[in-house]
Amino acid sequence: MPKTNPGAFDQLFAYFSKTAPISRPEFEQLIPYFEPVFFPKYSYLLRQGEICNSIYFVSQGSFRIYHIHENGQELTRYFAFANKFGTNLTSMIEGSPSVENLQAIEPLDVLEVKKQVFFELVERIPQVNKIYLNILQNAYITSQKRIYDLQGMPALDRLRWLLEQYPLILSRIPSRMIASYLGITPYTLSRLKSEI
Repeated sequence: MPKTNPGAFDQLFAYFSKTAPISRPEFEQLIPYFEPVFFPKYSYLLRQGEICNSIYFVSQGSFRIYHIHENGQELTRYFAFANKFGTNLTSMIEGSPSVENLQAIEPLDVLEVKKQVFFELVERIPQVNKIYLNILQNAYITSQKRIYDLQGMPALDRLRWLLEQYPLILSRIPSRMIASYLGITPYTLSRLKSEI
């Protein structure tokens, strides 16, 4: 059985230090609430129709959040790479069935915190509240950029934007997943790669 990333808590502390400064002793009190979990490549953290009861901090690897449309088309909304939080916020907040899947796209090490515990920490600890606010702000900004910026761009510009955000994405993520994020076919993506 693969072991989880031994530096995961140091990464989480660095994330806190940058986003919501916290002392090392205060941080140490949070560690028991975060469980190191390993997900093999292509395994699911959450499936469409399930209720999301966790939030994940990626320490190594990556996962994607995607929806399967009625016609079978996959629509990728988000890639979560190392040192980022990811979850299905709507399902987690509302307690409603998820309309999206969370799937590991590489061997994935995360620190998982259960929904109920996370919201208790948000209420009690100002730094966790600030982290939650940061997660919500980033989710909103990302969705706005996708709606207003990316959708209006030519496909080549969308690919350039994605490469600015995630420079190594073409070498780490399968082309079909990148294409579904950009709203193009894998064939179009292959053609566009030659133009960069």
